[in-house]
Amino acid sequence: MLHSRVLRYIDEVARLGSIRAAGDRLNVAPSAINKHILQLEGVIGEPLFERLPRGLRLTPAGEILVAHVRRTIKEYSQVEAEIRDIKGLQSGEVIIATTNGLAEGIVAKTATGFCARHPRIRLSIRNMPIREIVKSVADGEADLGFAFNLPPTAQLETLVRLETRLGAVVSSDHPLAGHEMMPLKNCTGYPLIFADRSMVMHSIVSEAFVAAGLIVEPTFVTNSIEAMKSLAALSDGIAFLSKFDVAEEQHNGTLAYVPIRDGTFGKNVLSLVQREKRGRALAASIFTEDLKRSLH
Repeated sequence: MLHSRVLRYIDEVARLGSIRAAGDRLNVAPSAINKHILQLEGVIGEPLFERLPRGLRLTPAGEILVAHVRRTIKEYSQVEAEIRDIKGLQSGEVIIATTNGLAEGIVAKTATGFCARHPRIRLSIRNMPIREIVKSVADGEADLGFAFNLPPTAQLETLVRLETRLGAVVSSDHPLAGHEMMPLKNCTGYPLIFADRSMVMHSIVSEAFVAAGLIVEPTFVTNSIEAMKSLAALSDGIAFLSKFDVAEEQHNGTLAYVPIRDGTFGKNVLSLVQREKRGRALAASIFTEDLKRSLH
């Protein structure tokens, strides 16, 4: 296959120090192996082996060539394995644990393309709270975890980490929708939509208002990102979410995302994780790469 036959001839002769022994090992006539070696020496212009009374020994040129041969054989074996893996993408399942906003946005969009290319792979998207995402991945019940503000856990390996600031999310016809950036105080004249205390976003947003010296009371409180987006789209209220939470709505023109100028407005960290030291199946690896491309 390709040029691997000649490479294996040279590798075996170098290991065994004998053309005859290599022929026996490979079930090939020694004369055929010798012919290939002589042809290669003619091309290179240098002898590859010293012919000794008791066998063959590599010359300096031979040492260099055999090192290249062994690297090539190893890489070729890896290529064969990858091709077998691709052929094996005929069944299986990738399980990703995430939150509802991401599940219905960027994860769903990425999953659509992935499943179109790999129709025999089942993709399971599970919505759950942050703590359950961490536990599910750590216990091996999910292949990947994808969420904002995942707590650092020794059992998890981070594959992607993006710092994405929260911003003001408003309906596309809201008076603030046209702003490129604005201070947090501009939000105080409108109904505020907060995440409830069970979500990390609650403390990020609440602490930002306190740091800015603004005393506010939210009009709406919910633990559903979808509810936050709906409330913002159907009223003049302001929700505080990331660009990734509202990517589809921005694209469709139903919601607008306005960055907050205040440096006190905390960062929101989006992470993709897997269980530490766990080898991912090819399907999970491919989905990870697809998700990375979607993020960028």
